Amino acid sequence: MTQEFVVSGDSHVVEPMDLFTERLPKNLRDKALTQTEFELEEPLVPGGHTVFRTVHAPGYEGWTVSRYRQHTGPTPDWMPDGILRDMDRDGVDATVLFSNFALFATYTDDHEVALAHARVYNDWVAETYGPYSDRMRPLAAIPTTDIGDAVKEIERAVNLGLRGLFLPEHPQPLPYHSDEYEPLWAAAEANGLPIFFHLAAGGANTKTGSSITGDAVKGILTAMAMGKNKELSNATLAARTMGGGNSSGAVPMRIISELIASGACDRHPNLLWNTIEYNAGWLAHFMSMMDKGWRTGTGQDSEWWMGFLQEGKPWEEQDLFGQLFLINERWPYDLKPSEYVKRNIRVQFADDRMAVQARHITGVDTIYWGNDYPHAEGTFLGSQAVISEQMFDVPQDERAKMLGGTLAKIMGFDSSKKFAPVAPTGEVLPV
Repeated sequence: MTQEFVVSGDSHVVEPMDLFTERLPKNLRDKALTQTEFELEEPLVPGGHTVFRTVHAPGYEGWTVSRYRQHTGPTPDWMPDGILRDMDRDGVDATVLFSNFALFATYTDDHEVALAHARVYNDWVAETYGPYSDRMRPLAAIPTTDIGDAVKEIERAVNLGLRGLFLPEHPQPLPYHSDEYEPLWAAAEANGLPIFFHLAAGGANTKTGSSITGDAVKGILTAMAMGKNKELSNATLAARTMGGGNSSGAVPMRIISELIASGACDRHPNLLWNTIEYNAGWLAHFMSMMDKGWRTGTGQDSEWWMGFLQEGKPWEEQDLFGQLFLINERWPYDLKPSEYVKRNIRVQFADDRMAVQARHITGVDTIYWGNDYPHAEGTFLGSQAVISEQMFDVPQDERAKMLGGTLAKIMGFDSSKKFAPVAPTGEVLPV
């Protein structure tokens, strides 16, 4: 196990199946997110899973996953002692906790229902994990459907003892560059609460039953379809290779661009926004291209005109014809976009050697690690091997920051106290 104080920036609680049916206001329980579990008499493949859980919520109706088996050992659940057991098995000293299926209900377009789910969830995680705050810090779910109510829920979360905010990647109804978010950012900064955006959160439409959390879900469905193919065609090989180098950075790029462009980073120098489960190998190039968009570069003629010329229209009415690079020198803020990233943005990665290699471009303090516990697409039970493989050539002080030091400061963990087991020199602890 690693010697450093290790913090996972991405872990999940597997909520009790009756959490919302038991705790939502009675008049809303018919709209509660519910889960059902069923067991097959025979596995779908030899030695495979037999127990499955299905989610019932608008936009996700019928979404079904295997029970978290993790090959060997006890099944992960929401119990604090079980999470601590699994953290020790994976060499994790402390962790930030996100919701699991609850994120399908706390960020829908139905404000009353979303807020009610968020309040139930926030109460539950505060009472359940509050006594374990030296190692586990859950985040408060904050819907964006009404900014006034969002601010009230932030203040309530502070009183509950929660120390970070979880916002959707797909906010409703307004994008994050909107000025309407200013009270929310101000409340977060005033209370010293970092903000986190997580993959696949938000975008469900309760009226149509659809979801725009499609980037993640479509990718999973494509991979599933490939998994059914008995033979590898060239098309399958190409699609999987493209998927392996996918556009996972598209959503955090949008969020980061909107935050910087709105002036939120400029107005709130002490507020940190964190993007979770998108990896970080894309970040160095994105920072460079943001800066390039706001200068007249080599070969760019500042007087260059182009477009569709509309015959007979006066020059001042040619709305399809203009100077291509005219906007480049009009950046309105004191710092460059990349400088705001280094000051205000943090990006979590899991299995991403490129992110580690590019750390001196993005800034070592800008990125940190997480294992996505207990999801099978994460590194849980293999984290030590991943860390060794990806950080074998990284100096100890930089490893310490990326593995836990940076996030410990953000979330207030005491990194001077090591909790997870440490292997004696030359030995490997069993999982």
